[in-house]
Amino acid sequence: MSIELVVLDVDGTMTDSRITYSEKGDEIKSFNVKDGLAIASWRKLGKQVAIITGRSSEIVARRAKELHIEHFYQGVHNKREVLEKLLENLDLTMDNVAAIGDDLNDLQMLKAAKISFVPRDASAYVDKIATVILSKKGGDGAVREMIEKLIVQEGLEKKYLDLWL
Repeated sequence: MSIELVVLDVDGTMTDSRITYSEKGDEIKSFNVKDGLAIASWRKLGKQVAIITGRSSEIVARRAKELHIEHFYQGVHNKREVLEKLLENLDLTMDNVAAIGDDLNDLQMLKAAKISFVPRDASAYVDKIATVILSKKGGDGAVREMIEKLIVQEGLEKKYLDLWL
């Protein structure tokens, strides 16, 4: 079975885990543009992307909208449960899922996915159950590395490169 859906955690995978607050109380996060290009490319290949995150943030909602990620869930306590409902709606199974996460609240989702990825700086407990420990840290291209590994694994390299030629 091929991977049809990539599921992304946010803090510690799409970002470096830092949450900065301005004096006015505004939340600031940084996203890696290279991750964004890989996410957009994955979608152009006819694949799907979901964000399932434990926190709620307007900044993350904006990033999801910019990347045209239609499956977007915030403030989630049980990520696996949300993923199972999403798969039911999409008529997919866990055999079609690759997921990335970095901390304890991602454990059940990562265990359930066919392929699980963790950034280099993930929790040691999460490392133990991961299929792949990436060389990049969260927020430093880990999502890009994951997607490009999937592209190779799925035999999509030519199509991936053709998107940009």
